[in-house]
Amino acid sequence: MKITLDAIELIDAIDRHGSFAAAAERLHKVPSTISYAINKLEDQLGLSLFVRNGPRVSLTPAGHEMLKEGRWLLNAAADLESRMRQIATGYEAEIRLVHDSLIPSSAFAPDIGAFEDLRCGTRLRIACEALTGSWEALRDGRADLVIAAGDGPAGGGYKAVNVGALAFGFCVAPTHPLVLAQRPLSREALLQHTAIVVGDSARHLSERTVGLQLGQKRITVPTMAAKIAYQVAGLGHGFLPLACVQSELDRGTLIELPCVDSRPDEPFWLGWKTGHQGEALKWWVQRLARPLLPQILPR
Repeated sequence: MKITLDAIELIDAIDRHGSFAAAAERLHKVPSTISYAINKLEDQLGLSLFVRNGPRVSLTPAGHEMLKEGRWLLNAAADLESRMRQIATGYEAEIRLVHDSLIPSSAFAPDIGAFEDLRCGTRLRIACEALTGSWEALRDGRADLVIAAGDGPAGGGYKAVNVGALAFGFCVAPTHPLVLAQRPLSREALLQHTAIVVGDSARHLSERTVGLQLGQKRITVPTMAAKIAYQVAGLGHGFLPLACVQSELDRGTLIELPCVDSRPDEPFWLGWKTGHQGEALKWWVQRLARPLLPQILPR
């Protein structure tokens, strides 16, 4: 067969990340290898899968159709492998942990080390999403386990336990014009200046915005780390998790200001799908069902 699971996985990575180079980085391959594999597959099939526009590429109608069915095949193959392995050993072939981008992946190093000491053979795949994106990954079957911010989506099909909360404060650089504004800051005062917001990574669920007003000028960034850096640089304002910016507040590179509309604490949840659980998922649920936030954040 010309179309293999490896080929579908490759096309999926290119589509998700927008270019051969980005897919190569994600798959730990060189871009020339990716380009050669796609060109060879297109030659064998006698059709084009991608429209090339410089470094950016997009799927052709034929490519869309292939990937629509191909993603189902990838999920089915992964489920089959996992079921076979669970039947033989009780442990899944792979566990996919998705965490909110506010939490650095390095924070899970002790937990990963303890899991590796089991030598159970289960592969571990870790990814991060922003805001609703973590819940969507669980709902869509791209994650077995999530540590997500905010309440989960309606519809059920999963279990969740609270693993902590983060307090937020409205912060600006000491050079920002809002430092001189009347306090507490009103909505009208905030509307006159640019907000820095973390973009929701959800693909299908409704995007979530926090502390953003209609018509607000904004700069959207991919992570909380980028949001903090932009606000330290004086490029905008916004609510920040106080546990993540305490050193900036102590140094005076950020200043917390009172607002008329404060932001409530953000709850975080450990969530996993209901149904049959393999031994690896049980281990991770037991391991992470503890107060994580803000304790797990680096100081």
